Amino acid sequence: MLNWGRPFSILLFLDSNDYRNKYSRYECLLAVGNSTDNCTSLENVWQHHNTNRDWLFGHICYDYKNELEPKLTSAREAYFGFPLMHFFCPDTVCYISENKLAFTIESLVSEPDDIYALIQQEGAEVVGDIPKLSFTQKIGQAKYLDTISALRRHIADGDCYEINFCNKGYAENAYVAPLAVFNALNTLSPAPFAAYYRHQDNYMMCASPERYLHKHGETITSQPIKGTARRGQNEAEDAQQKDVLKNSLKDQAENVMIVDLTRNDLARCCELGTVTVDELFGIYTFPQVHQMISTVSGKLKANVPFTDALRYSFPMGSMTGAPKVKVMQLIEQYEQARRELFSGTVGYITPEGDFDFNVVIRSLFYNSSVRYLAYQTGGAITYDSDPQAEWDEMRLKAWALERIFS
Repeated sequence: MLNWGRPFSILLFLDSNDYRNKYSRYECLLAVGNSTDNCTSLENVWQHHNTNRDWLFGHICYDYKNELEPKLTSAREAYFGFPLMHFFCPDTVCYISENKLAFTIESLVSEPDDIYALIQQEGAEVVGDIPKLSFTQKIGQAKYLDTISALRRHIADGDCYEINFCNKGYAENAYVAPLAVFNALNTLSPAPFAAYYRHQDNYMMCASPERYLHKHGETITSQPIKGTARRGQNEAEDAQQKDVLKNSLKDQAENVMIVDLTRNDLARCCELGTVTVDELFGIYTFPQVHQMISTVSGKLKANVPFTDALRYSFPMGSMTGAPKVKVMQLIEQYEQARRELFSGTVGYITPEGDFDFNVVIRSLFYNSSVRYLAYQTGGAITYDSDPQAEWDEMRLKAWALERIFS
């Protein structure tokens, strides 16, 4: 499917990599082409879907926050051409069912049998060499440690409770084949919300473990991640690492603050009294790390646009902190790079009005017109944070991306 879709200037591929939970609908989806006007605001998305009842695929950049909150700005330079928001009604959608028993093709422009024949003609191997590259850190270690200390002072002064702070790694004059990079990333770090996204000359290769927002019928669900532990070298050490994460008061404190923020966000769009915490401090294992994940859900208010769930919860609390507006102002002050699509979201909306969106983390971004490759990684800062430990966690997450090019 991906080799067939490679020539399209707009495509989004979403892969669950065999992770299963009660919210799963597909093993993978591919949407290509653009047969309608672009949706560049939540109002456009709702109006288009309400009129056409068709698939929509696309993204929301982190910096769309400025459209939702007039107090916020983004002054730093943008290196990628992703619009603040872009949703498209695809010419063709291909998807494999969750149980892998059915492959479905829906198309507005061609006969599905013809598309299937073309897909079958493509090779199963991804072609493209991956070069050796080194990445420059936007914020060096000494300044990073000083910034963590400054953020802890903001917390001590009562400006905020928790703040997500990130650093950028980048490589200039990088000649890479984006699909080959995604294939390598998805092989090394298979994740339940992996994504390969092309928007003209801009690419995203994503190995996200985190669901931002899911809608099924009237139920809205969010699954914030806060709390990370390195995988062990053997089974015993791995079990010990999981146990340490499970009982970490610092990670529980980070997690519960974001759970409370998520509950508050969902309460703005859900029926009174329906917002519940379905799971608190769940420990889940991924190829490089263990994660602490909680699940919050609620019943969407009747007779409101489903986009209200996005409007009142974006950006996701796990990538900001609390209180949300204040920490986003501090993020703008202390981070040295514009987030752009990082810590935004990509996903799909079905013809029925259900949707599933990820959190864009553990991702590489590539602007093929200027050969610029970058990523951002970080973590949640609380008063109890140790600056060196935060640097180490940030580098652990970065290593999972950088090692593809080593």
